[in-house]
Amino acid sequence: MGNALFRPDRLSALLADLGAVPVAVPVLAVALFWAATSARNSGREGWWLPPVAAAVTMTTVPALVLPFKVLIARPGPPVMGPATGFYPSGHMATAMVAYGAAALVLWPWQRTPGARRALLTVCLALDMAVASGLIRSGYHWPLDVLGSWCLCGAMLCALWQVLDRVGHFSPPNRPA
Repeated sequence: MGNALFRPDRLSALLADLGAVPVAVPVLAVALFWAATSARNSGREGWWLPPVAAAVTMTTVPALVLPFKVLIARPGPPVMGPATGFYPSGHMATAMVAYGAAALVLWPWQRTPGARRALLTVCLALDMAVASGLIRSGYHWPLDVLGSWCLCGAMLCALWQVLDRVGHFSPPNRPA
């Protein structure tokens, strides 16, 4: 496989950048603000809990990813030189948690099944775009990306459980 995976180009680099903190975190912040405002305006008790839980989940990404990078000290693809610390991918972890948490907090505010499918499709498309950009640009091996998917999939499942426990996925109160 080796170098055949890597086809660095401008588009791949742009897709990889969708997982950068300056891109993914503001997207999450807008989603959290919208979800909090919608919940507050609907009169939902504990309206602030889902956005806070999602924000806390996002802040735990570096706390979980960085120790793995140091402990495993995996070298990157040839394009990245002799440095280590490529497993798991921080960009992929950031993208997955930011876009996944945004989808989870926005879920109850999508009124139709089509809107909910669109929300999940956009989330998955963004994550797949970041994954392909990271690999094609030569920034990460596929296993680096897969490691982030596994780690952050567990984080998103934990967030889902917390949100379910506080009643986030029950139908929102609609003002009369």
